[in-house]
Amino acid sequence: MPDVGIMLVLIVVFALAFDYINGFHDTANAIATVVSTRVMTPLQAIIMAAVLNFAGALVATRVAHTIASGIIDTHAASETVVLAAIVGGIVWNLVTWVYGIPSSSSHAIIGGLCGAGAAHAGLVAVQWNGLLKKVVIPLVASPVAGFVFGLIVMTVITMLFHNAHPRRAGGAFRQLQRVSAAAMAFSHGQNDAQKSMGVITLALFTHGLTKSTDVPVWVILACASVMALGTAAGGWRIIATMGHKIMRLEPVNGFAAETSGASVILIASYLGIPVSTTHVLAGSILGVGASKRLNAVRWTVAQRMVVAWFLTIPAAATVGGLTYFLLNAAHL
Repeated sequence: MPDVGIMLVLIVVFALAFDYINGFHDTANAIATVVSTRVMTPLQAIIMAAVLNFAGALVATRVAHTIASGIIDTHAASETVVLAAIVGGIVWNLVTWVYGIPSSSSHAIIGGLCGAGAAHAGLVAVQWNGLLKKVVIPLVASPVAGFVFGLIVMTVITMLFHNAHPRRAGGAFRQLQRVSAAAMAFSHGQNDAQKSMGVITLALFTHGLTKSTDVPVWVILACASVMALGTAAGGWRIIATMGHKIMRLEPVNGFAAETSGASVILIASYLGIPVSTTHVLAGSILGVGASKRLNAVRWTVAQRMVVAWFLTIPAAATVGGLTYFLLNAAHL
């Protein structure tokens, strides 16, 4: 029977805790708009999001492979590095949740990995080329893509339905928004649950319990289940920001934003790119608002979110690095 040390057990527990926090932290991504437009009740929306987050988490592992082997050198990693990285991600997620700031769980765990890896083996431990292509460029490109998609989709809808009866069009988009919210929930599970899958797989690899960074089935099932449970817990502080504070949303706006956001996230998941569902959907909402008029968007709220986005990686890296030094000093 293989030796399973206390550190590996702690890593799995903390990684699943991160997955749970990610679930309630990012619930807003899938259901904020559908709740704020009153198309679904909060309870209905949360149940839908939990089920579809679970389903999305089961269908792909390309993002998990990127997290496990594309951010830091697997040979420079250790169990202490992985645990410190997860703690860095968790701390930043909780801080932003307390203040209701829609930050990125994806970039929090990536920042934690970079900080802990650099603390362990120096800056050479970070795969800078992979970090640039798979994280930094998408950090900027994904919300921009969401903005552009949202702007285009909302403009096309306005052109096609400008003569439609308001009540009939509103009723149609209320039904369509159920579909777009479902797509958003599914895409969130497909991309975000894979972050924890990746760090657990990296820990198994460093412990010698797996020969490659392919994700074991039990890891997929565990992360999918915990993500769904976290989603069911809800994240009402962030829902308030995403659903009400950026702009006033109608069902047609929610449909356009969710359709645009889900499209970008599904493409990223297919390419194995760990994007932030928060960034993408917020960009889509901004694009939808800008299609009406620029002052339809509360740009001060958007500015606060952008600052948090760019602080996430260095902040989580700092916490990850400090945690590594503390764990190392405790001989863990």
